[in-house]
Amino acid sequence: MFDVSMVTQLVSPLELTMVLRLIVAAVLGGIVGMERGSGDRPAGFRTHILVCVGSALFMLVSIYGFDDIAPVTTVAENDIGTRRDTARIAAQVVSGIGFLGAGTILHEGLTIKGLTTAASLWIVSAIGLAVGSGMYVLSTAATILTMVTLVTFHNWEKRFGGNRNERRFIRVIAHNIPGVITEVTGYLAACGIKVKTLNVKSDNKNDNIILELYLRIDKGIELAELASGIQNIEGVIALENAK
Repeated sequence: MFDVSMVTQLVSPLELTMVLRLIVAAVLGGIVGMERGSGDRPAGFRTHILVCVGSALFMLVSIYGFDDIAPVTTVAENDIGTRRDTARIAAQVVSGIGFLGAGTILHEGLTIKGLTTAASLWIVSAIGLAVGSGMYVLSTAATILTMVTLVTFHNWEKRFGGNRNERRFIRVIAHNIPGVITEVTGYLAACGIKVKTLNVKSDNKNDNIILELYLRIDKGIELAELASGIQNIEGVIALENAK
């Protein structure tokens, strides 16, 4: 028969606590991941669980991983001893999660879809760090606030602000002739479209230029007509991501 005492002999109470924290991190990360996964996002259920559990594990290693190797020996304010920064490893999660978040944004090309998923990965990593530190109440509250933001506020955003305009990236490939940039931006302004950012790249091999524009477009504007108008500008060769 299964003997609980044998488990307690093999595994210390501290190790059981650490395992419990990993399980809690998996549950909280999965809650957020289910919402993201239901919308067929680049990062869904499994990704959020892995991020949350990984963050919790990093935090646990930061706190307990070096106790046997480099215990804290400082007993006085002027005693240098062996000082260990328990937040050093965990701090790298904050910067490291940016690479994963950037991947969810770039997954959909030049559009800005994916920013919310990147933000959810970021907050899930923070939740994992909180769980790894033993802050169960704080991490649970953060999960609840995250779910309210993703579910409830999403409907509010669509109702009150999302229908007014949308933001979109487009790429215009044109011959490198004088005035073509002014023609494109002038046409957009005449259509009531605001250019938020404009990036110009040179294609010296083909003597072309590539315009990358981040636009704010009113919902009433037909994208097909917009694309047709830009393509009719003299010097424009192709238009990408305007659907």
